[in-house]
Amino acid sequence: MKKVIVIGSGAGGATIAKELQGKFNVTIIEEGIDFKPFTLSLKIFENLRKTGLLFNEKFIQIPFPALRIRKTEDKMSLINGVTVGGTTTISTGNARRVDNDLKKIGINLDREFVELYNEIPIKTDHQKRWHDITKTLFQICKRTGLDPIPTPKMGNYEKCTGCGMCVLGCTKDVKWDSRKFLKIAFDNGSNIIKGCRALNLSNDPAKKRNKVTGVYAKSGLYTKFYPADIIVLAAGGFGTPQILLNSKITVEPRLFVDPVLCVAAKLSECRQFQEVQMPFIVQKEHFILSPYFDYISFFFNKKWRLPSKDIISLMIKLADTPEGSVSQKKISKKLSELDKKRMDYGINICKDILYSLGLKKENMFLGTINAGHPGGMLPLTENEAESFHNKNLPENLYVADSSLFPDSLGNPPIFTIMAMAKRVSRAISDKYL
Repeated sequence: MKKVIVIGSGAGGATIAKELQGKFNVTIIEEGIDFKPFTLSLKIFENLRKTGLLFNEKFIQIPFPALRIRKTEDKMSLINGVTVGGTTTISTGNARRVDNDLKKIGINLDREFVELYNEIPIKTDHQKRWHDITKTLFQICKRTGLDPIPTPKMGNYEKCTGCGMCVLGCTKDVKWDSRKFLKIAFDNGSNIIKGCRALNLSNDPAKKRNKVTGVYAKSGLYTKFYPADIIVLAAGGFGTPQILLNSKITVEPRLFVDPVLCVAAKLSECRQFQEVQMPFIVQKEHFILSPYFDYISFFFNKKWRLPSKDIISLMIKLADTPEGSVSQKKISKKLSELDKKRMDYGINICKDILYSLGLKKENMFLGTINAGHPGGMLPLTENEAESFHNKNLPENLYVADSSLFPDSLGNPPIFTIMAMAKRVSRAISDKYL
């Protein structure tokens, strides 16, 4: 049986492992360790903020090591999960199908999405648990022609207790994450190596065949070589390009990240922080809007030093231009002038919505710009519509994460990444079985 190494255990990696284990001998290499939800009381952080000690977003990595935060040159916080389950563990569990750009280049993922709908519980029944303020926001958006749509969620929200900690890890097993797919892979014989960071790939020593032969990965102070017949990179939009560059494999000098900015105001006892995160979405041409309590801003932004129960907030998630890059040592990303113009448009819409709640615009405040959906450095084209294999890659090396997206989605990408990973799995099976 051929040996497959999958690098990364998030949306793409877990899906690949589930699909291929049994047909192949699958080993997952994951930089992080087992995921543990954030369980500290928000009250502790409210008191800590008063001391001025919480001045840098990277502080959150001490009590919550599953979260990785980097700062760009213009102070944007880049966020991803480094843990078993990857960024799915710190997501809001959204099941948005966002594949219009893929359809434009001839990629039809209908079959893969149907399979996912049959494998994962996806519902909008969390509406039954919405707070009054969320219902009011939904009606305002509906009344003003913004066409809000309840967000389809992966999981069983009948068990939701309203803790509002979706992005810090669900402690009640309500929210689905990729560890469910990993369990299926493990039950079928797959193996995972935790706390092990993939460094680079080895080329065929004969140098006459366009293949890779394995992975060099570091665990603690030691670097070890893991041989493989097939390798799948699913280390995310930051990790995958760096591994490819370390292996002297070309990627494109572009990067999008789906920047998020929240517009907030004081609204006494609204308790939005105890609501399901992103309960509904307003889709605009270049961004989405959604109610969202932003913990990064709450913990570290001085403007947000109000009790958590008194903050109402709306998110803008932008489909940004790919003006950025990932190198072997640095991630570079700035908002373009066009990005800033589109973000300003979103800010104004959010202020109008909050104004309809009776809040004064002069009392509204912005959050910290952060982003967690990097991708685009190995974009699919019409030429890869069937193979899902970039011509720059050795023939037995595949990618199954957001690096494949041609453009920023400006939307939750996890569900679409899993559909693409299923297609990659099928391409591997068709070629090697």
